[in-house]
Amino acid sequence: MFEIDVAKVRELMQALREHGLQELEVRRGSDRITLRAAGGGSAVGGTYAPAPSYATPAGASLDAAPTAAAPDASPKLDEGTFITSPFVGTFYRSPGPDASAFVEVGQRIEVGKVLCIVEAMKLMNEIESEISGTVAEILVENGQAVEYGDRLFRVV
Repeated sequence: MFEIDVAKVRELMQALREHGLQELEVRRGSDRITLRAAGGGSAVGGTYAPAPSYATPAGASLDAAPTAAAPDASPKLDEGTFITSPFVGTFYRSPGPDASAFVEVGQRIEVGKVLCIVEAMKLMNEIESEISGTVAEILVENGQAVEYGDRLFRVV
């Protein structure tokens, strides 16, 4: 099994977005990582974020198409911008069980502000805001499993 450099994966995701590519594959020896753009998914304001997929050197494919987020029935969800999960994992509102939450409803946030953690493949990934605004809703519960593209926060 090969090591996954999360920072490098994020760089590749950014390159995918910046160049408008639908798929990007990188190979090193028998190791391979494939990133695919998700149609309609949005990290922020109408752009799309890639869905990473991995293959093991032994050739057992772990590739999976991104799953569509279930529509949310909340009537207030038509206003504002949504910050979505870039990973499948577990959502955490704070850095630890006894720590205060990164953000609360009604709090003003700026670009780069850590909003939550999504634990994916035993890695704690801090999710930072890519926009400025006010947190109008936190759409998931602490400790809840999230899918790629699930809406986490509504910002106005």
